[in-house]
Amino acid sequence: MSTPLEQQTEEREALQSIYEGDTNFKEIDSVTFQYKYGEEDNYKSFLVELKWGDNYPDEAPAINMNTFYNRNLLPVVKEEIQTALSTEAAQWLGCGMTYTLFECLKDNLEQLTAEQPESAPAVAIVDDGVGALKISDPNADAESRKKEPKKEHLTKAQKRRQWERTDHKGDRERGWDWVDLVKHLSQTGGKNDDAHTVAEIAPVLHPLNN
Repeated sequence: MSTPLEQQTEEREALQSIYEGDTNFKEIDSVTFQYKYGEEDNYKSFLVELKWGDNYPDEAPAINMNTFYNRNLLPVVKEEIQTALSTEAAQWLGCGMTYTLFECLKDNLEQLTAEQPESAPAVAIVDDGVGALKISDPNADAESRKKEPKKEHLTKAQKRRQWERTDHKGDRERGWDWVDLVKHLSQTGGKNDDAHTVAEIAPVLHPLNN
């Protein structure tokens, strides 16, 4: 009876003969083999890698679906393919099965990749300007508005009077806020004594151009 190592040697030679010229088949090393399904640019294309252990074919080969080639393959599709291979391998223990496993997938490609999209999913392009957007806090904005002092709105007449009180350079003349005592006393009905006081004070109020 042949040993596992002898069986592996015979199967390796058979695989090299069967897949000669088939670019989809690749021998990585003496115990590792790959087979690619579908066209390279097809989003449903995938690659299966089988690796023999020391006791192969008395035990099933290790199935690797996580190669870089399968980077776009959905996890659920990978699992579906791996399950199909494991189920098939269980029926061929003790016999060379690498060719059988590779071929069994060809008859079920459409079913195994049914959930794999035909092309890459569309990705929304985010404008770089989004990074400059400011997310404001409504409460903070309301509080800020409360703290802002209200601007005084003047009528045209008020603005004109304000302008006349300045020297037309923005500076107010000396004595702009002095009280007109004469006018004030005449409005409040001052007595004769008050008139003397006004006469004494009035000269002090006039020299604005010194």
